[in-house]
Amino acid sequence: MYIYHTLNNGIKIIIRQNGSNVTHAGLYVNVGSRDEQGNDEGMAHFIEHSIFKGTEHRKAWHILNRIDGVGGELNAFTTKEETCIYTSSLSIHLDRCLEIIADIIFHSTFPEKEIEKEKDVVIEEINSYRDTPADLIFDDFEEFAFEGHPLAHNILGQPRNVRHFTSERLREFMRQRYTPDRMVIAIVGGIDPKRAIRLCEKHFVQPSLVGQPTAVPQQPTVNLQSRTIPDYHPFERTIHRRTHQMHVMVGGLAPSVFDERKVAFSLLNNILGGPAMNSRLNVAIREKYGFCYTIESQYTPLSDTGLFYIYAGIEKDARDKYMEILHDELRKLAETPLSTLQLHGTKRQYIGQMAINNELALNEMQSIGKAYLSFERVDTLEEMQRDIEAVTASELMSVANDFFAPSALSTLIYS
Repeated sequence: MYIYHTLNNGIKIIIRQNGSNVTHAGLYVNVGSRDEQGNDEGMAHFIEHSIFKGTEHRKAWHILNRIDGVGGELNAFTTKEETCIYTSSLSIHLDRCLEIIADIIFHSTFPEKEIEKEKDVVIEEINSYRDTPADLIFDDFEEFAFEGHPLAHNILGQPRNVRHFTSERLREFMRQRYTPDRMVIAIVGGIDPKRAIRLCEKHFVQPSLVGQPTAVPQQPTVNLQSRTIPDYHPFERTIHRRTHQMHVMVGGLAPSVFDERKVAFSLLNNILGGPAMNSRLNVAIREKYGFCYTIESQYTPLSDTGLFYIYAGIEKDARDKYMEILHDELRKLAETPLSTLQLHGTKRQYIGQMAINNELALNEMQSIGKAYLSFERVDTLEEMQRDIEAVTASELMSVANDFFAPSALSTLIYS
């Protein structure tokens, strides 16, 4: 059961109490790399790093020690559309966890000396990522798929942009975008919901700390709802790299988070190349031929579009056979309906995977925070199960025809 509440400054709260003595708390902000313009590319991610470097109340060491000092974790991440700052700690420390999140989101000062050091850290992160082709190919695929659109931005940014970020630009970017009406607080753990709400009011509303924060206005000055839908044109690209394997990415557009076909597509993606060893691609390619160690299919739904990616690192001599099998499996899903027994087994597997994933409280906190940010409500596991059970074999075929048609697919190869 989820408890919902909205603070009087517009911040939404979702809470689920469990029997654990550990509580996970996260603040989600509806701002990501797609909201950057021009030379701001990489700024949302850089801010995610830099909010730990000093506030009006604390220096960097005091921020890090505030949660680490009680055996907890303070961390953050950035996606194309969201930024999340979260803590994990014993439930008795939720007060200090929410206080530190409020402090860094509303009162970060971005000290110039710390910012200069963090530029080197982020540039090394970018370089490290570039040295990992199995990760980099996902970003390159998105860049080609959404070419010319903000969704093509690499979340980490480009070194040339990072080097020119200043404290003033970071503060202005936050002031315009990181506003309470775009925020959700998600809490999962052994905490009384009424107490959790009182602590949120204490740290995110009361004038003693936040009040009407001067650094963060109550109304946005940049309209993120004007995000434009990208054009997608299927492509085939080969990039020559010094790698031991050939890295191959095949994919294309997929349903958005609001598309009624999302559940059916999620089920298709799981059948095709989900985490289970019995996924179709794992059986047909790895188990049968031993062409690869890693093969997987991923689906990323966004607010107005989505992408799916089928990735494998393969022997270079196996390329033609691999592509033949891959497209054959896609064709089967579009042309051959699942039998009643296959459909039942597929649904049972997917429902079980979701239940296990939600058993991890940190995963659940992050999942409900993102969902509440998008939908202003969160489906329970039972409601999600009913949606999955309602999917028919003909619906799966229809969705496969919509998105797996050869003319709609793109291919990127690191050769």
